Amino acid sequence: MPGPGPNTIQLAGIAYGILFVVIGAFLWKTGRFTKTVKYIFLLVTTLLGFAIFSPMLPHNFQQLVLRADGYVGFALLGAAVGMTVFFLLTFLFGRHFCGYLCPIGAVQELAHLVPGPKVKLPWKAGLSVIRGLIFIGILIAGLGFSVSVLAFFGIQEFFRLIFSLGFLVFLALILISIVVYRPFCRLICPVGAIFAIVATPARWKIRRTDTCIECKKCERACPTSEAGRNDSKSECYLCRRCIDSCPVEGALQYGGEMHATTQGREESS
Repeated sequence: MPGPGPNTIQLAGIAYGILFVVIGAFLWKTGRFTKTVKYIFLLVTTLLGFAIFSPMLPHNFQQLVLRADGYVGFALLGAAVGMTVFFLLTFLFGRHFCGYLCPIGAVQELAHLVPGPKVKLPWKAGLSVIRGLIFIGILIAGLGFSVSVLAFFGIQEFFRLIFSLGFLVFLALILISIVVYRPFCRLICPVGAIFAIVATPARWKIRRTDTCIECKKCERACPTSEAGRNDSKSECYLCRRCIDSCPVEGALQYGGEMHATTQGREESS
């Protein structure tokens, strides 16, 4: 059980996440978030997951639920404060943390880059309902019965390289991620359920500008079906697939609504 003192390794991971959400948002807004930057973020975050098991917000959330009626300690209080800061940053800048700074998400993103057939899950609203029900189940199991649902998925065992049934379960999820985009993030992650709500009204997100020709290539490329003009972007992980597939420079821009429209006009002039 976490003691009263600070967990400096965990705090280092949270500090990394907070800092690079801001840096990532800046790189996106200035047009400097390239494929190379994307791969660097994913690789560094994945290595941090194996090296220091941080920042692992889903795991921290599960631990907070398990200890909600008892002693928490400084480490989990720090994680709670960190989660609150990430929720605020997501409201401002979108889901940078989920996209590139969570080791669980990063390893799934890397897996999906493996060449091969891809399956896009249908019924986007249904996926949100499933994750919402799982979120409620995690709360009931933790608060009512002191049962860790996420322990079944072997997050700790996988990133700490401890061979177990849980390790095999998470490894199976990674293999599924090659074909299906981010199954853990989109169906299971309790923090992801909160991030999706917070990201819906995000101030900065990927938006279409006036130069869009409605070719819908971005919609076909988006693995979460969030590239439509009127989509909320609640499940946008800023993966760049929409931008990479767009044939018109400047038709998709990251920023606020007025910024996107003005930038699109500048690109077309």
